[in-house]
Amino acid sequence: MSIAKRRLSPEQSRTAALAAARELLIETGPQAVTLKAVSGRIGRTHANLLHHFGSASGLQKALAEYLATSICQMIGAAVIRLRNGDGTPRDIVDMAFDAFDREGAGALACWMLLSGNEDALDPIVEAIHQLVDELAEHAPEGRSLHEDTLTLCTMALGDALMGAQLAGALGLDRDTGRALAEKQLSASLEQWRTELPA
Repeated sequence: MSIAKRRLSPEQSRTAALAAARELLIETGPQAVTLKAVSGRIGRTHANLLHHFGSASGLQKALAEYLATSICQMIGAAVIRLRNGDGTPRDIVDMAFDAFDREGAGALACWMLLSGNEDALDPIVEAIHQLVDELAEHAPEGRSLHEDTLTLCTMALGDALMGAQLAGALGLDRDTGRALAEKQLSASLEQWRTELPA
């Protein structure tokens, strides 16, 4: 039975709308994430989505929070696996870079800022801050986890927005940004390991 023919709870309807918005973001870009497009995709009325999100910018902000939360949960789990010896720094780098690039988080954030939604980055920043706080509970005193997170997110966002063009202009491999981020994260992880109590 399609979503359009089923009776959904408000939470199910909201989740279906966010999943559809995420698909539109990846397929077409942030300009396609409108109440009309999302309602058409899930077989709901424009008024129904207006009730849940208030406006197109409300939908986009909810989508940013939805993406950031799910992405940070995946990255957090990968960091824990890495600290336990299962996984590599490159796994974390690829997740972060893919989140901003292939998953569309970078384009969405920029679109919202350019559209005048000044608190557009709040959900993303909050999710990252929560992730860092949770991970810091397991790190030695004085660990530069905030600096590592800032570096990785800034590199991933920049790479998503102009990495291909910049690498091409400089005669570098497209993968160079990820390789540099991996090198930085590996060095930081090695420092973390040396700070662990014997």
